[in-house]
Amino acid sequence: MFRYDDLLRDLHRRNRLNDLDLHLAEFLLAEAKTPSQSLALAIALTTHATGEGHLCLDLKEMADEKLFSDSDPVIRAPRLQDWRRELLESGVVGRPGDWQPLILDASSRLYLHRYWDYEQRLGQALLRRAGAVPESVDLGLLKEGLQALFQQPAKQGSDWQKIAAATAVLRRLSVISGGPGTGKTTTVVRLLALLRRQPGGGALRIALAAPTGMAASRLQQAIRQSKSSLPLSTQQLQAIPDKASTLHRLLGVCHRGTGFRHHRENPLLLDVVIVDEASMVDVALMAKLLDALPEQARLILLGDRDQLASVEAGAVLGDMCAGCEGPDRSFARLLEQLTDQPVDILTKSAGCLNNSVVQLRESYRFDADSRIGRLARAINQGDAQTALRLLYSGEAGDDIGWSASDVPTAKMAAGRYAALFRQIAAGASVDRLFSTLQGFRLLCALREGRFGVKHLNQAITRELIQAGHVPDNKAWYPGRPVMLTRNDYQLNLYNGETGIVLPHPHRTEDLGVAFKGADGEIRWVSPAALPHCETVYAVTVHKSQGSEFQEVLLQLPEQSGPVLCRELLYTAVTRSKGRFTLVGSESVFQHTVERRLKRISGLADLLQTPLFSGHVKK
Repeated sequence: MFRYDDLLRDLHRRNRLNDLDLHLAEFLLAEAKTPSQSLALAIALTTHATGEGHLCLDLKEMADEKLFSDSDPVIRAPRLQDWRRELLESGVVGRPGDWQPLILDASSRLYLHRYWDYEQRLGQALLRRAGAVPESVDLGLLKEGLQALFQQPAKQGSDWQKIAAATAVLRRLSVISGGPGTGKTTTVVRLLALLRRQPGGGALRIALAAPTGMAASRLQQAIRQSKSSLPLSTQQLQAIPDKASTLHRLLGVCHRGTGFRHHRENPLLLDVVIVDEASMVDVALMAKLLDALPEQARLILLGDRDQLASVEAGAVLGDMCAGCEGPDRSFARLLEQLTDQPVDILTKSAGCLNNSVVQLRESYRFDADSRIGRLARAINQGDAQTALRLLYSGEAGDDIGWSASDVPTAKMAAGRYAALFRQIAAGASVDRLFSTLQGFRLLCALREGRFGVKHLNQAITRELIQAGHVPDNKAWYPGRPVMLTRNDYQLNLYNGETGIVLPHPHRTEDLGVAFKGADGEIRWVSPAALPHCETVYAVTVHKSQGSEFQEVLLQLPEQSGPVLCRELLYTAVTRSKGRFTLVGSESVFQHTVERRLKRISGLADLLQTPLFSGHVKK
């Protein structure tokens, strides 16, 4: 084998590369016309980067730098121009448009070909959709509907919910971004009513979707609750769809393959698709959704651009919102005419999606004096000192608190979960048990390690055993909360859905797992039918996205690491509706607030190039 193969295997032994990084690098080196150490490192590092959520490897950041702090001898990347030349001469790296395993673009970003293809397809599809507008918008009906449906004035400034709804009717692509409590679902319900009022609106084929079953269930439940507040007749309310599915189910999973039934050659028969929790959607899934969506259909994305990005590669929602800080002059004037709201034109706006992106700015959950709201804002702004002052000044009964890292987290959490077991012993209803379970959750940054999900779930179980709530040596017991770790289409249950193990109501001496649907209906499933689930006293912050709890306890690890960033903290804090407590050291917390999540991609740059323009037909 080549002399640099020993280098790759040494890095693999020291866990600097995983199995996929090593094997793909070795395979492509064997295929290369001119293999080299520079090529070996580039392939392995690019594969490793995609595994960490990046779309590509930025050679400019790594060129002429020491690559591994603990390597002996020192491994240094080549100078940029030398590195580019060697890669392009290797026979396995091409320029954009070439059919090669890896693609090197003009900005020195190196992609695995499929991720370059996903990014290009998605970027161009978004630009086309952002540059086009629906052809049959009745502006008079739109203004009339806006006045009827948005009657309550905003607390301060403009009514951005009203502006967002108008934007979504006027564009084929719209993004409604906002933190918890800013009214994204409220806006969507009114938007659906506006679309039904338009010419041909009664025949619109509308789909509601989310990336996970849990998020789809919450969207469905929130829309059903919000519909009751609309000043509409029973017939008009019934015309507003309220059934949501996962994106995978919408696109049609091919159980015998890895693709979807709906794609460019077999598009979805839909006119409007609304996707909630869009920050969780990775570049591959979003590209496939755009492929399957007819060009004339509206795509409406809901999410919080400040939350964690998707677990898989990409930060699509963040890239779409980058540079989009306000509409252009002509579109702002149109919005003002329709909404009777002032719409600022921000001259710094540089994104080509600027007429498609609206940020909801007013929280109806946290008022201006809410400490938990101020904490979330300070974290989001990277203001560690303000965040620390808020945490340190918390007192018993406040909505935020701080505990030192040596506090026994498992004992604290077990004390909260004890209420669930007391209620089961008292014969409480299943509805009440689910309310209790949603009242508290322990969140962790990591899965592994002393302060990771796996260890803390085991430690909490031991505490509950010692307290007499849980029988020893039993995997299934009344009160055990479980979360599905993959979709089960036969049972109509999805990754992320949470159930409670309880005595089965119709089978004497048997246990069942109760799941509560978006419609409030309780479904019972045999534990034997759920091989892919885990105990969920503690859950990662990533897994908690799309959920809300009355009280959240966040456990930080002992040391700073690459997974810790302000987006993770912000996501954890905003899962709480009532109280947030952090367990961890000041130094780790401060480092986490000051570090931004960075996903390397070229999508934001691609979306800066205008390809189309469009005008609303009156």
